[in-house]
Amino acid sequence: MALIECVPNFSEGNDLNKIKQITDAMETVIGIKVLNVDPGKATNRTVVTLVGAPEAVVEAAFRAIQTAANIIDMRTHQGAHPRMGATDVCPLIPISGISMEETARYAVQLAARVGKELDIPVYLYEAAQPNKLRSNLSIIREGEYEGFAKKIKLPEWQPDYGPSTFHAKAGATVIGARDFLIAYNVNLNTKSVKRANSVAFDVREAGRKIKLPDGTETTQPGLCKSVKGIGWFIDEYGMAQVSMNLTDMNTTPLHLAFDACVNSAHARGLRVTGSELIGLVPLKAMTDAGKYFLKKQQRSTGVSDQELIAIAVHSMGLNELSNFNPHERIIEYLLYNNTSKKLINHSLQSFANETASESPAPGGGSISAYLGTLAASLGTMVANLSAAKKGWEADHSYFSLWAEQGQQLKDQLLHLVDEDTASFNKIMEAMALPKQTDTDKQTRTAAIQEATLYAIEVPYQTMLTTFASYPLIAAMIDKGNPNSITDAAVAALCARAAIHGAWLNVGINAISLPHHPKVNEILAHGAQLLAQSNAEEQRLLTIVAQKMQTNR
Repeated sequence: MALIECVPNFSEGNDLNKIKQITDAMETVIGIKVLNVDPGKATNRTVVTLVGAPEAVVEAAFRAIQTAANIIDMRTHQGAHPRMGATDVCPLIPISGISMEETARYAVQLAARVGKELDIPVYLYEAAQPNKLRSNLSIIREGEYEGFAKKIKLPEWQPDYGPSTFHAKAGATVIGARDFLIAYNVNLNTKSVKRANSVAFDVREAGRKIKLPDGTETTQPGLCKSVKGIGWFIDEYGMAQVSMNLTDMNTTPLHLAFDACVNSAHARGLRVTGSELIGLVPLKAMTDAGKYFLKKQQRSTGVSDQELIAIAVHSMGLNELSNFNPHERIIEYLLYNNTSKKLINHSLQSFANETASESPAPGGGSISAYLGTLAASLGTMVANLSAAKKGWEADHSYFSLWAEQGQQLKDQLLHLVDEDTASFNKIMEAMALPKQTDTDKQTRTAAIQEATLYAIEVPYQTMLTTFASYPLIAAMIDKGNPNSITDAAVAALCARAAIHGAWLNVGINAISLPHHPKVNEILAHGAQLLAQSNAEEQRLLTIVAQKMQTNR
């Protein structure tokens, strides 16, 4: 399914009633979800994040722009952030199943409609703007609202859509398509905008202009590519900030922008006290930051996403100005359907009670996947203990890499715990389909076969993923902390049990599809995995027994 994100910025951050009118207009459209509404009092600006199918997002954005034009009067607007209209900027961002080129076409479609139906001047930017001389948002917005009545009259600044006369009440709007942008502010222990700008100029890609001895000017580039930044003072917080847009988090990730500000501030006699994210952030930005700060501490990076996020939040001071709730600020968590993961959200006790109840699910397939999860978790635990062992600093990166691999396997197997139960439910749903007519019977039979094949593939994936944990377990038995060798041995026992249990689930479901070529292929490879697993478990247990005997 094609999904795009839209992050419109509205020039209103104080009147919650007006902000609600705008978001209510969006939510009248079926097929979109408003993920985040982030008003700023000092900036007098609200950033809204919504996602959905492209057509639905374009319609929701249009209704929001229309509402903002009706209720926001730019003639009386004041705010710390640069702006040029009631809807200042409205970017579309490809999330999945859609290219940047296709997303840009939707942006052009939205811009044309806003210009024609709302009589608002519209400028295209980034991927939607064919003229690269005017594709940069900051260049388009130069002069801001107050200067646009003159700017719009210049031949080179005729709008792409809408009238060539300035709309005094609504201003002008910029619409485009771009990669994911992280809006990020770093807090300083000063009220000086001049000093905050000095840090911003050190960090941002555009750098600063400097005069040469001969009187000419040149540009001294900043430290961070794909970063835009300015310094400002926020009266609400009583401090100055470096306000940045990270336009390519792969080029300059969040943590490197933060540290660049820390180093620049320190060199100028200032101190970074914390930071704040505006709007939403991808999970990867936070986990990468957590790994970065753990590596600086020479600690293992093979920990859970939750721990990586906690490290990132504490390291960058994201809780200084307001509570940073990952479930409200990370895109993937907001899109995550909690009900589809109900088993792994149980406590150990309630999971056991649910398993022991008269319900047929969770059954052996889910339990097998959980045994695989425990195998990967135990192997990862030994890796992390070994990475932290005093005197083993030289092998820190070796064990840290193994721990990262273990975390990935653990997460995949946790997913399969619920997926196995979901596959059983698919069979039950197919069996419940009507069978009154010949067409009904054909549809029902096809649905049962499809669901059964899925119920075979899921435990087969459990076998494959669990088997992939053996190299981790073997490495920990071979080189890991000797005090934890029996923990690694228990991991091997869990792995073998998980693979054997999953194999039984493959077999029982395969009986219903005796001649299916895909099933025959799975059975052949599954039998090999089972034999290899039995042999590997015995090999590893023998090594453990020998090491324990030697150490007596």
